[in-house]
Amino acid sequence: MNLIDIGVLAKASGVATSTLRYYEEIGLIKSVARNGLRRQYHRDTLVQLALISLGKSAGFSLEEIGSMFDKDRKPNLPRPTLSERADELDRQARKLKTLSNMLRHVAECPAPSHLECFKFQKLLRAACPTEAARDVLRQAVIGSDA
Repeated sequence: MNLIDIGVLAKASGVATSTLRYYEEIGLIKSVARNGLRRQYHRDTLVQLALISLGKSAGFSLEEIGSMFDKDRKPNLPRPTLSERADELDRQARKLKTLSNMLRHVAECPAPSHLECFKFQKLLRAACPTEAARDVLRQAVIGSDA
């Protein structure tokens, strides 16, 4: 068997040994042997850890990631779920790009007060969670101009 020690796995994967033990505890990975007190893993555990890292980066919970492995710990990636997550990440990226552009404008805006800047007012309204809050904000900004 082509086994690697937990310390070697931690170094190769960049995942702390405590995290590896936790992943094993919740069933994401599995040690297959021991060398004294040290756990040993198949080398393909590195692939599992890379998939776990990718899933976490994409915003999946550890439970969701766990469901993406079959009983033998082989990837069983649900394409529709991945497509939905990619769509959500695209929406988040567009929102963040818009926010970045707005903040950059506000940082460079020549208006004497940020509240006098139409784009800043728009940013504030966009940050309001409800239409009622946006209405109050509109009144507050209009009221400060009067």
